[in-house]
Formats: sequence, structure tokens, C-alpha cells
Amino acid sequence: MYTASKELLEKAKKEGYAVPAFNAENLEMVQAIISAAEYAHSPVMIQTTPPTVKYIGAETMYAMVSTIARMASVPVALHLDHCSVYEDVISAIEAGYSSVMFDGSKLSFDENVSIAKRVVEYAKKRGVTVEAELGTVGGKEDNVTAEGSMYTDPAEAEQFARDSGVDMLAVAIGTAHGFYKGEPKLDFDRIEKISSMTKIPLVLHGGSGVPEDSVKRAISLGMSKVNFATELRCAATKGVRRVLLDESVIDPKKYMGEARKEVYNLCLEKIAMCGSENKA
Repeated sequence: MYTASKELLEKAKKEGYAVPAFNAENLEMVQAIISAAEYAHSPVMIQTTPPTVKYIGAETMYAMVSTIARMASVPVALHLDHCSVYEDVISAIEAGYSSVMFDGSKLSFDENVSIAKRVVEYAKKRGVTVEAELGTVGGKEDNVTAEGSMYTDPAEAEQFARDSGVDMLAVAIGTAHGFYKGEPKLDFDRIEKISSMTKIPLVLHGGSGVPEDSVKRAISLGMSKVNFATELRCAATKGVRRVLLDESVIDPKKYMGEARKEVYNLCLEKIAMCGSENKA
């Protein structure tokens, strides 16, 4: 079923697990994500970055996800990830997205709060959930790049959550987008403090490649949504490359079908990591 994100996150926070949020680039990845969620009886969020929206179209992505979701037995939400342009966030809401992220992490604190609050005011009238980011998660996702990492201050997080009215907050606690060169060192004390002070679901960005025990500990301390993007792309590409070693293969269904299988299997692993099995 196609659903709003807020109720999924509130249930996850209350029961101590996280909703897995998977970035999708095409039909096969959407099918794989929803199929894995159905098999595991897990709620799930499908995400698109602004470059993916530009490539596919917000209305097309909504039509594709919502159609498949309405045939599914588990709750599926569609989320706009890392969008820093107010007008594009509004366009996604108008297209039918369940939730949106306004990423004002490169702005001043006051500007970030101000625009996030405007998004919240617009979104809440339409039943759409809003995520924002405070602090800077390093690394690169699509063309969204953040040099280094600026950890989120708990006191600022409390004020931001209160003044903006957002439903969930992405915080910088030591993760980064993309693959890690070494093992990431998460600031668990910071997670716990921010969670206790803000009282809203927190979001772990840069989940690809974070050790399972670290993810689970972060969830136990207040992370209610965990994002996975890079690993899914890698899995899809792995399936395609394996099939295309045979130069006689020309049917896209054959190599994209293998991409779908790889993404499906990876999603099952991440769902188990998030503890969301049988929570739908």
C-alpha cells in the first residue's frame, strides 16, 4: 500500500527499529525493493535524489512507485532525498511524493530553519512528511557533495526541531555518503543526546558500508530511518556486468532482471539489519 512516511517513522521510533530507505534509479530497482519488503513483511521507503528526479521525472516516479505499492501488502512511501531547492521540493509534493527532504545544511542555521519551516507549512496541509538536515554528512551522492563532515550540535538540533516543526532530522554523527576507505567511527553519545533532546525520529545518512553492529547500535539510540544508496547501485551494476560478459545477450530484460535479483538480495540483508522484519 502507498502510504505517508510519518506513521512509519513514529512506529519505528516507538518500537526500536528503523525503516529502511532505499534509493532507486529505475523500474527494476523499485520492483526489487518492494518485493524484498513484501517477503520480509517490512515497511519501506523508496528514495530519489534530485538528479534521479531530473532523469526520470517526479510524476513518472510517483506513478511507477505508487502503482506497484498499491498492489503490495506492505506500506511503501516515496521520499525525495537531499533536495536543496525549495521549488523542487514543492514540485515533488505536488507530484504525489509521501515525504520530502529539504537539505539546507549548507545554509546558515537561521536560513535552514526558515526554509524548512516553509516546507513544513506547505507539506502538512497535504499530509506530506518533512525531513531536514542539520550538520553536514560528508561524501558524495549523485551530484550532491559535502566536503568533510560537520557534526550536529545537540542543542542546535533541539532548537531546529522545535522552530522548524520537521517530522524527522538527518544528523551528522560520523557517517558519509558513498563507500568508506576505512571503518566509519560513529559518535553514539551524540546520537543518544540528540534523540533525547529533539524527541523526533532521526535519520542515518550514508548507511552503505557501515558495519551491522554499528547500524544496530545507532538504531537502538534513536535512528528511526537508515538510508542505503551506493550499495544498491553497485549491486545492480554487478548483475548487469555479469550477464553482459556474454556478448550475444541483447535483451535488456535479461541483464536488468539480474540487476533486480542482486538488489532484491541486498535489500533483504539491509531490512534484517534495520530490524524491520515483520513490522509491516
